[in-house]
Amino acid sequence: QVQFVESGGGSVQPGESLRLSCAASGFIFSNYDMAWYRQAPGKERELVARIDTTGRRKNYADSVKGRFTISRENDKKTVYLQMNNLKPEDTAIYSCYAPQFVQWGKDLWGQGTQVTVSL
Repeated sequence: QVQFVESGGGSVQPGESLRLSCAASGFIFSNYDMAWYRQAPGKERELVARIDTTGRRKNYADSVKGRFTISRENDKKTVYLQMNNLKPEDTAIYSCYAPQFVQWGKDLWGQGTQVTVSL
């Protein structure tokens, strides 16, 4: 079955960095664009960064451009999110997912990983 297992979250101070990882299984990973999403308390889930199947084309939300970098390793079926210069407004649960699954209406989300940025 399809699974997404996120890791790497934690509690950090503003300006610090974290690297999130997401191991995917149960589908042909290399055939799908992948993305990181986040959901803060009381807010809707938002797309943070997206990467195409080859890893060459990447898109970011304006709020994270220049600070976050998405990457992937197809042989490891893993997608990463390097987050630098973290801000309190980055506090959220971060999840990886395939945008195509969102379009198909499939609810196969993993647990996500909590990122908390505070003094």
